[in-house]
Amino acid sequence: MPISEIYYNPGLAFIAVWLAWAVSWVAASMWSAKTEARAPMAAGLWYRIALVVGGVTFFVPAHDTPDRLRLWDIGLTGAWICVGLTALGVLFAWWARIHLGSLWSGEVVKKEGHKVVDTGPYAIVRHPIYTGLLLSVFATMAAKGTVLGVAGAAIIVVGLWLKARLEEKFLAAELGEPYTAYAKRVPMLIPFGL
Repeated sequence: MPISEIYYNPGLAFIAVWLAWAVSWVAASMWSAKTEARAPMAAGLWYRIALVVGGVTFFVPAHDTPDRLRLWDIGLTGAWICVGLTALGVLFAWWARIHLGSLWSGEVVKKEGHKVVDTGPYAIVRHPIYTGLLLSVFATMAAKGTVLGVAGAAIIVVGLWLKARLEEKFLAAELGEPYTAYAKRVPMLIPFGL
């Protein structure tokens, strides 16, 4: 495919970034310490439902969206800026995951040797993986400009917020004062904010 064709189709770049993230994230899931404690499955039901419904809604392709479901068009340059922001969000999430090392889990758990990690991206926000993914979701949503893109992004935000709140409660109970002090010192998802 000639470079000019790729330039006029940033949708391929979005697919490549999200696919690379998904494949690498799943492949790295084996790099994790033994689980010592786990939040009850029922406690995470709502965030799981929100993330599945939000993800399915969010990733409906935008290229054939009827005009009545398209909210805006940011143009080709705007789309490429959003591709860059999506990649930046994925890289931030990966930085956090690598920094967390074997303490990472896709579930709300306490790992063997679990401790409060408050350096690197964890000195900026308590949930930098979610922060990075939210940047990627918002950038992709901005480029899509569709009703389904906005709805899916909103549901994903709710799902990640619910999961972060569950993690907060669980880690405060499991790790005690060190986590409580960390939570008072470092914002949850937005640097210098909430």
